[in-house]
Amino acid sequence: MLAVAVAAVLSLAVVDARAQERTAAKAGFELPAGSGKTILVFRPTVSVGAQSTGGMFEPNGDWTEQARKNLEAALAEQQQRLGNKVISAPESYGADAQLVAEYAGLFAAVSQSVINYQFFPGNRLPTKKRDNKSSVFDWTLGSGIAALPGAKDADYALFLYNKDAYGSTGRKILQVMALLGPGINVKSGEHAGYAGLVDLKTGELVWLNADNAMGGDVRTPEGAQKRISQLLEGIPGSTAAPAAAATPVKTAAR
Repeated sequence: MLAVAVAAVLSLAVVDARAQERTAAKAGFELPAGSGKTILVFRPTVSVGAQSTGGMFEPNGDWTEQARKNLEAALAEQQQRLGNKVISAPESYGADAQLVAEYAGLFAAVSQSVINYQFFPGNRLPTKKRDNKSSVFDWTLGSGIAALPGAKDADYALFLYNKDAYGSTGRKILQVMALLGPGINVKSGEHAGYAGLVDLKTGELVWLNADNAMGGDVRTPEGAQKRISQLLEGIPGSTAAPAAAATPVKTAAR
């Protein structure tokens, strides 16, 4: 009985992940490969921890630091696929660092709003419903984004946000018991990732890939590679990943 309940929980998680629409772009926006445009890449915002039995997020500094290193390494390796000139945002301090943090937080908030009020049809705001206006995707971070460090040297900013809360043992037990008892689907774990292109002149969000059920354990290099691949999937102008080397590579047993 317990095995059946666990299997049911896992199947529900798969359905939720697949049912979610993830990618959208502003109507008329195009960014072909080799367009001559420059993309300013900011360091990913990363937060990793555990989900308590009661559903609270409990940050883990060691997990977060390891995930940050893994994600930044994976991003550096894969950003060649963006198909246009890519530059890293300069190191910022003081007021500039605060401004970057504020816009990174704003990007995350706007991305979650897109998920809540546009990607899910039942929650769509009247002004965002597709039957009111074809292909509506009209979101902005504001024109003040042009003041970000490095913005004057680029056309678009690429923001990435990542939050993982791994279900604690207590949370997983609660999930099974809730399904066995009242038949309630209790979610265990949170794996959210958002990647977006923002026009640095207007502040408009021109492309977004957002998902609250992402794959890959970012605490490992392999998982971080998978996560970055998912985040950059479908980004305008992207090119195919380079072919793997012919030389066999020995991997650790799983």
